[in-house]
Amino acid sequence: MKTFNIRQFIFVGLLSMIILPRLFYVITSFVLQPMLDHRSQTQEAMADKFVQEITNNTDKWHDLHWQNTLRNKFQSSAIAASVAEPSGKKLFQIGHFQPKQPNSRQVTVVENGKVLGVITLFIFNQNQFFGMFSSMLAIALAFLLIGWQMGQYVLKPLAAMSLAARRIAKGDLDFELPTSRVTEVADVRAAFQAMGDGLRESLARQAKLEEERRFFITSIAHDLRTPLFALRGYLLRLEQGLVDSPEKMARYVSVCRQKSEQLERLISDLFAYSKTEYMEQTAATYRESVEFGPWIKKIVDHFRLLAQAQDVEIIFQEPEKPCLIQGDPHLLERAVENLLENALRHTPPKGKITVKWCIEGQRAVFTITDTGPGIPTQDLPHVFEPFYRAEKSRNPETGGTGLGLTIAKRILNTHGGDLAATNHVLQGAEFIGWLPISDSAQEG
Repeated sequence: MKTFNIRQFIFVGLLSMIILPRLFYVITSFVLQPMLDHRSQTQEAMADKFVQEITNNTDKWHDLHWQNTLRNKFQSSAIAASVAEPSGKKLFQIGHFQPKQPNSRQVTVVENGKVLGVITLFIFNQNQFFGMFSSMLAIALAFLLIGWQMGQYVLKPLAAMSLAARRIAKGDLDFELPTSRVTEVADVRAAFQAMGDGLRESLARQAKLEEERRFFITSIAHDLRTPLFALRGYLLRLEQGLVDSPEKMARYVSVCRQKSEQLERLISDLFAYSKTEYMEQTAATYRESVEFGPWIKKIVDHFRLLAQAQDVEIIFQEPEKPCLIQGDPHLLERAVENLLENALRHTPPKGKITVKWCIEGQRAVFTITDTGPGIPTQDLPHVFEPFYRAEKSRNPETGGTGLGLTIAKRILNTHGGDLAATNHVLQGAEFIGWLPISDSAQEG
């Protein structure tokens, strides 16, 4: 929709008030002028007949009966006339007019060289009346048009904004503002609409964060309570001396150690998860070049001993072409470690974990695939949500906190990459992550 500023709006309005009356007059005159000309000619002929009737009956000027007959005869002719003596004394009058009224004419009646009287005629000029009427009508139409435009594109949007402001003050953000063709009003409307959209998004985001906060607290309470309850029970038995054999005491101490390690892992993940809220600022200020191949190989080699202890084989595949990435190596290491921990946790003995990476365009893409049971289809869309775990696997024995995958994805997102989860075509879960290659540091 084409818009114009307020100065143009005022200029067009004033120009319309000047041009429209003249244009309206010209158009209507062109249509009605033949009829008006005919009417004018008829009136002129009637006026001549009127004068002739009066001048031919000078002896009857004082006859009231003749005057009434003449008045009745020319009553519908839109012609007014008066007859006066040479001295100025009015003898009689037909119609209503003032002697100085425009469009009047005078005829002096002379007989045998003697002035008998003066006839004054007024012929109603319909052309002048029509011109004045058409001009006034056109001005009225111009005022109506400008008023309608002003109300439609200026007053109506401003009134709607005023109403919307009051609704916003009461917390009601459901409003719609009418459009305007005036640039200044349209700009204010756009800004007002953007403000409303921003407030709606902010409230929606706040509601979502509040929901996440309640879920976060509930999940923390659940995951902390379970190992603490077990740890307190075993320690209470040890404190009360209810353990009657060294083997049983060793088993109790081992369980307490496992529960304390589980608590330590949960607290560590909670701390890392809370840090990801501010990760965008830290990752943007602290970055260094990292050679991707040796860096990820070092992490895999660290997990190889842990995998061997669980009778799990780790296979590492990499291309010959090296590349550099930019980022915080400690945060990125935490992301890959979380993925490897997750794969190792779900891979049974005699199973395999395959880690491979390659270069795709300007991205370093890596995949971590295990031979575990895989991820249920209904759980795939939710694996990166905080504390999300399938109900059947939500128990302390799995060792998972429900935050590892969330932390990994957030770290990669902060570094300009991403992480996705799927199931391998043969068996097990597969996580595919990527990071952008440094343009200034890419080798080869």
